Amino acid sequence: MYKAWMDLAFASAQLWREAQEVMMLRTMKIALGDAASHREAQRMVMEKGFALAEAMGTLAMGGSMHKVVGRYRSQVRANKRRLTR
Repeated sequence: MYKAWMDLAFASAQLWREAQEVMMLRTMKIALGDAASHREAQRMVMEKGFALAEAMGTLAMGGSMHKVVGRYRSQVRANKRRLTR
């Protein structure tokens, strides 16, 4: 049981670090103030809503927090790849 909690804590810490990087990249993009900035801001708000609904659905269907954190991490990594192109 202890290992499961430590694994979750480590994955959550990694998610936090990766999310900070994406927030920095998005802030830089939005600061440009062009049309792409506006689309990025809209995308960010929509993604957060979808991610929350997906996480709640996963938990409601008996999924684990490990699965939720893993899914969030995959979405954050996809955003980082997209924003660094």
